[in-house]
Amino acid sequence: MKMPEEDTGTLGFQIAPMIDVVFVIMLFFMVMASSVRVEKELNTKLPGSAETTTATEFYDEQIVGIAENGEITLNDEPVDSPESKDLPVFTNTLKRLKQSSDNAKTPVVLTIVSELNAPYQRTINVLNACAAAKVDNVTFTVGEEE
Repeated sequence: MKMPEEDTGTLGFQIAPMIDVVFVIMLFFMVMASSVRVEKELNTKLPGSAETTTATEFYDEQIVGIAENGEITLNDEPVDSPESKDLPVFTNTLKRLKQSSDNAKTPVVLTIVSELNAPYQRTINVLNACAAAKVDNVTFTVGEEE
């Protein structure tokens, strides 16, 4: 008996799988091309130094508190004693503040926050101190109940 001869032939270059791969890649790029967004030019300006013709005013508001016990606070810092009527420390502080703001050419903004049951005379004392320091931009508000 004769044994069948072994087929030792080469298969060669297979073109069909290569065409399938190329079609899959082409399909991928066709699908992805429709989802690409075109970048648009945005008209933006970066921040930089701006030239102004008028002076820009920055207000530095100072808060004066009047408590029910007569204590006076300037920006939450106690000044003078509750018994003091002429408020010398508070008046001198306001004078220095006024002089500093005049040198910087900015206005002094003073807000008096009085508690509901604060003595009215303490408000008058604070206003007298403002008059002595020549601070004339004063506003009033009543403290909120907690």
